[in-house]
Amino acid sequence: MARIVECVPNFSEGRNKQIIDAIAAAASNTDGCTLLDVDPGPSTNRTVYTLVGSPEAVVEGALNMAKVAFKLIDMSKHHGEHPRFGALDVCPFIPVSPDITMDDCVVCAKQFGERLAKEINVPVYLYGFAAQEEKRKKLPTIRAGEYEKLADKLKDSEWKPDFGPSEFVPSWGATATGGRKFLIAYNVNVLGTKEQSHRIALDIREKGRGEGKPGKFKEVQAIGWWLEEANLAQVSINLTDMDQTLVHQVYEECKKQAEAINIAVCGSEIVGLVPLRALLEAAEYYIQKENLFILEEDQKIKLAVNRLGLSSMSPFKPEDRIIEYRVRQSDPKLLINHTLKDFILSVGARTSAPGGGSVAATVGALGAGLSTMVGWMTYGNRKFEALDDTMRRLIPPLHQAMNSLIPMIDADSEAFNKYMAAMRMPKETEEQQKIRAECMDTAMKNAVMVPMTVAQTVNTCWTPLKEMAVHGNINCKSDLQVGARSLELGVWGAYYNVMINLPSVEDAEFKEKAKAEAEGLLKQAQDACVEVLKIIGERE
Repeated sequence: MARIVECVPNFSEGRNKQIIDAIAAAASNTDGCTLLDVDPGPSTNRTVYTLVGSPEAVVEGALNMAKVAFKLIDMSKHHGEHPRFGALDVCPFIPVSPDITMDDCVVCAKQFGERLAKEINVPVYLYGFAAQEEKRKKLPTIRAGEYEKLADKLKDSEWKPDFGPSEFVPSWGATATGGRKFLIAYNVNVLGTKEQSHRIALDIREKGRGEGKPGKFKEVQAIGWWLEEANLAQVSINLTDMDQTLVHQVYEECKKQAEAINIAVCGSEIVGLVPLRALLEAAEYYIQKENLFILEEDQKIKLAVNRLGLSSMSPFKPEDRIIEYRVRQSDPKLLINHTLKDFILSVGARTSAPGGGSVAATVGALGAGLSTMVGWMTYGNRKFEALDDTMRRLIPPLHQAMNSLIPMIDADSEAFNKYMAAMRMPKETEEQQKIRAECMDTAMKNAVMVPMTVAQTVNTCWTPLKEMAVHGNINCKSDLQVGARSLELGVWGAYYNVMINLPSVEDAEFKEKAKAEAEGLLKQAQDACVEVLKIIGERE
C-alpha cells in the first residue's frame, strides 16, 4: 500500500459556494492528492476538507488551497458559530497507512507551516504532536480569544508564532498546524435551546466547567450552539483520541443528560470522515446491550448508523464517509479490490505475482466462507431452531478466519515484491552488499511468515468446523465437504510457499523452526480434514 497521510484543513468559509469550490479545486488539481470530502456548514461558516496522499502531496495540496483562500477569504468580515482565529483556521496531518508514523506527520506540519508563513507571510502556530511548548499542545488554548483578540495576542512575546510574522494580518488572522490522531468531529442534535445544549457540553467535555470541575470524558472538547438552518441546537463535539473516548459513549451520555433536564436528543451527525473502528465499536456496544447476533461488517455499520441517528441531518453513506472505505477505493492496485475475473486473469498473466501464496490465501478464505455459510443456513431456520445457540457460538470464529485471510491475498504479493526490491538494491561496495543482504534476508523471512500465518489462520477453523459437520444443515453437506477440502488445500498451498522460500533464508535457527512448524500445520490440516469429511459422510 502507498504511504498515505490524511490532511483536514478547516477554512473559515461555509456559505459562499464559489469560494468553497475554488479551494476544493486547488486540492483536486494537485498531483498525487485525492480530495475525499468537502463538508460546509452555513451556521458555523466553516468548511472541513479531507484530502489524502503521500506526505509530499498533501503538504503541496494544503498549500495550494491556502493560497486560493488567501485571495478569497476576508476574516475581518467573518461571523459564525464555530471558534476560529484564521481563514485557514487549522490544518492537521494524520497518519493513515501503517507505515506512516506520527513523526512523519509532524514533519509534514513543520514543512507546511514554514512554507505557508514564507509564501503568504502569515502567522503560523504548531499544535498537537508538533507543538514546541506544552501550553501549545491543545488547539483551544492557542485559539483562545479567537480572531477578535488575535491582534493583542500577537503582541505578547509568550504567543510569538512558530513561523511567520508577529504582526496581525486582518484578512487572514493566523493558522494552527500540527500532527494529531484521528479527530472525530461529531454533533449531537438537541430539541432544546443553545443554552441547554451548552449545559450538556460543559458536563461531558474534559475541561468541564472550569478549575476543579472536570467533565466526564477525557480527550473531548465540546460547546453548545444553535443551528439555524435545522431549527435545533447541537452539542458540538471533538473527540481527539479514540483510545480514550468513543462516539457511542458520548452519544449515550448526551441522551442521559438531556433526559435529566427534560429535553430530547434526536440523532447525531459526523462532520467529515470517520474511522471504521469508531462505528464498529459502537455497533459492538449495541450488539452486547441488546443481545443481537450480527457479524457482517455492513450490517454492523447499519446498526451503528441507526442507533446513533447518523442520518438525522442528511443520509449517512458509509462508502463516502468512512475513511478506510474511501482510501480502499482510491487504491485499485489491491488484489482484493479486483473483480473475480480480473483476479483470475492476473494470476494467469505472465508475471510472478500474484502467485501460489495469494491463491492459497484465496482458497483458504473461500473454505472459511463456505463453512460460515453453512452456519448461516442453519441459524434462524425454524427447522433448526434448537441449534441457534450452537450456531451463535460456531459461526463467529469461522467468519473471523474468513475476514483475516482476505488481506493475506495481497500480503503475499507484497512480500514477494519487497524481496524483489531488495534484490535490486545497489551492491557495488562492501557496505552496500551488506545492507542488501540484510534487506533480502528480512524480506525473505517475511515471505515465509505470510504463508505461515495463512496456515495458522486456516487451522483455527477445524475445531468449530468439526462441530458444524455434526450439527450443520444437512442440505449443505456438499458445501461443507468443499469447504473442508478448500481449507486443507489452503494449508497445502501455504506449506509449499514456506518450503520454497526457506532455502533463501540465511538464519539456520529460523529455518529449522519454520520447517517444523509448517510440517506440523500441514499434518494438523490433513488429519482434521479427514475427520470432518468422515463426520459429514456418515450423516444422512
